Amino acid sequence: MHEPSPYRAMTVETTSHSDRCVITPSGDLDMSTAETLEAAIRAAEATDAQRIVIDLSGVTFMDSTGLRLLLQADARSRSDSQRLRLVRGSRRVQRVFELTNTEDLLPFLD
Repeated sequence: MHEPSPYRAMTVETTSHSDRCVITPSGDLDMSTAETLEAAIRAAEATDAQRIVIDLSGVTFMDSTGLRLLLQADARSRSDSQRLRLVRGSRRVQRVFELTNTEDLLPFLD
């Protein structure tokens, strides 16, 4: 059995590539760190970027707070040219989407 990974505080890197804004969170996405990612998403939404990509590949853990944050960002995106796309996270993170039946609702890049 695997032991839980030690807590990793979240860091968020945002890069802009012409008409695309890529947000790359790393670490644990939970109630204590969600505000950091929320601020980065809101800042990207305020730009004229045609595509906002959230790369979840560096997220080590995500709870319901992180899921709610992504669902809310997706809802805003649907009313704003559907700019949001997500890059799949680790198996552990993707399991959250599977268990909540939200994986097919969100705009994952394949």
